[in-house]
Amino acid sequence: MKLNPYLMFNGQCEAAFKFYEQCLGGKIAAMMTYGETPKESPMAEQVSPGLQDKIMHVHLTVDDWELMGSDSPSEYYEEPKGFSVSLNIDNLVEAERIFHTLAENGKVQMPLQQTFWADGFGMLVDRFGTPWMINCGQSAG
Repeated sequence: MKLNPYLMFNGQCEAAFKFYEQCLGGKIAAMMTYGETPKESPMAEQVSPGLQDKIMHVHLTVDDWELMGSDSPSEYYEEPKGFSVSLNIDNLVEAERIFHTLAENGKVQMPLQQTFWADGFGMLVDRFGTPWMINCGQSAG
């Protein structure tokens, strides 16, 4: 079994995943718009004109984990709440870089700081509305 976060956006999915690809050092393995739905698919007839250029599915790989997402039809979109995408990073310098990059034009909920369990831990909501927790484990010593 594999557990993967799947993020829903209100029209910003492509921009968000291109940002995540750069920030996290990942690779977008697949990205398909609603307009690219095969014409023979029954779903092709159900795609509203406003969704043609929006993302139906995107798949980002970063090392051995995956992050997926899509644009939700606006009438079904709900802001993310009650969860965070958690990143566990071994290197504090890299954790700081990722935290500050994700925080650009977003909202820091808890600055990245040393805690009793980690050399660095922080929480933020990025400019696309995705909540993140960044954790960097304690070094030996």
